[in-house]
Amino acid sequence: MPSDSPDSVQDRPSFRPDHFLVNLAARGLIGLALALPYAWRVAFVGWLMRRVIGPLAGYDARARENLALVWPDRPEAERAAIAQGSLDNAGRTLIENYSTRPFTARATAIEPQGPGYAALIAARNSGRPVILVSGHFGNYEAARAALVARGFDIGGLYRNLSNRYFNAHYVQTMQAFGGPVFPQGRAGTAGFVRHLKAGGQLVLLFDQDVPGAPALPFLGHPARTALSAAELALRLKADLIPFFATRQSDGLSFTVELDAPVPHSDAEEMTLEITRALERRVLANPGQWFWIHRRWKGGAA
Repeated sequence: MPSDSPDSVQDRPSFRPDHFLVNLAARGLIGLALALPYAWRVAFVGWLMRRVIGPLAGYDARARENLALVWPDRPEAERAAIAQGSLDNAGRTLIENYSTRPFTARATAIEPQGPGYAALIAARNSGRPVILVSGHFGNYEAARAALVARGFDIGGLYRNLSNRYFNAHYVQTMQAFGGPVFPQGRAGTAGFVRHLKAGGQLVLLFDQDVPGAPALPFLGHPARTALSAAELALRLKADLIPFFATRQSDGLSFTVELDAPVPHSDAEEMTLEITRALERRVLANPGQWFWIHRRWKGGAA
């Protein structure tokens, strides 16, 4: 058996006992939830995130802080209810993405709606690339699964998690929905550019803080927002289509809506347009957006 060279030992990631234990606990809870009937497991993990994980991890406090920034005049009880809804949606989304078979079966039955759906079909038929953009709202994987079931070759772009133990199975959940997935970074960028040039479609989520990105208004406050989706659309002459998978009142089903393609202009104006599209969804269903993110981390309030 070959021995490790000094270089390979040096390059090997160091063991992180804290990350290992967090992953062990998470895998245990996920495994417990997966043993339950589908509807029960989704409701259970939503409750668990709302009542246990969210408060312990500081997500509840962060959501309330973000809501106080955006809507300081709303009653505190109303902001607290939105924060609870956001945590519940995050928990449901997590376990849905680990429930590949039943979640995909349900998503397959969803008929996409909106003017962007016709534009997506036309682009596919002509071999033109499409970039589908959304935010951490509802569960975007419901839309991707619904479109993959209808023959679209939809790739995904993901950001590796800092916990490499959890990241290993987290990536597998995205791959299980069909379509290639690409990590952020040079190799991933090359892969999804090839995918788009071949007439494929790509999903991008654009609503997280990106250091160095321009601060654009989002819900009334500047938030650093990457222009990369619009820049890529301009570079490859791809349609840029906002899409949203909105959770319904039963907590299990979704509507999938695709907005009309954003007209090509310049990258900042196009990014403002997709930001406004997300704002409209958040204002209509505030509990479905991930207020737990540090969205305004680098913006001057």
